[in-house]
Amino acid sequence: MLHLAELTRPEWYPSIKDSLDVILIDHTHLEKRAASTALSMIFRYTGRSGVPRRLSEVVAEEMDHFTRMLDILDARGVELRRLDPAPYASCLVEEIRSQEPQRFLDKLLVAGLIEARSCERFSILAKEVDDPELAEFYEELFEAEANHYTLYTGLARDHFPEQEVEERLDALALKEVEALRAETDLPRLHSY
Repeated sequence: MLHLAELTRPEWYPSIKDSLDVILIDHTHLEKRAASTALSMIFRYTGRSGVPRRLSEVVAEEMDHFTRMLDILDARGVELRRLDPAPYASCLVEEIRSQEPQRFLDKLLVAGLIEARSCERFSILAKEVDDPELAEFYEELFEAEANHYTLYTGLARDHFPEQEVEERLDALALKEVEALRAETDLPRLHSY
């Protein structure tokens, strides 16, 4: 369903569980970045059928998640602070081709794959965290991220031939695993 070339290794949660507050801070920043990505695509691709309307829904939902993450941090007494990001997203962005219309396709698919990986990680967090309210929130986010993955890949299929989408999605899914492995020792939502 999510087109991930490789599932998260079983050691991921044990490797980050003692740094859950850092994961929550990182997650908060990622919600903000996801909204920014969708908004920038609205600006760049206004005129492409379905893009402004469908991505405006993503912007609104991601900002709602950002606000709710701020509430979670406040409730836990954790300050939102700047973190060095994992190299994950920047490695994936490097795979986006520079010429249109391939750039548009790649932006949609990279955004979709990031949503897919987040979806998978939220599923793990929903099952593993020992805070019932946080687990419930992550279960809700699991569904939202799956919908965002479907939205981004659906927009790609609306604008490009199915075979081209599938071939590029396969290639980028392999690059997504490489990006995930381009880790640092920092505990992050998208760390290896």
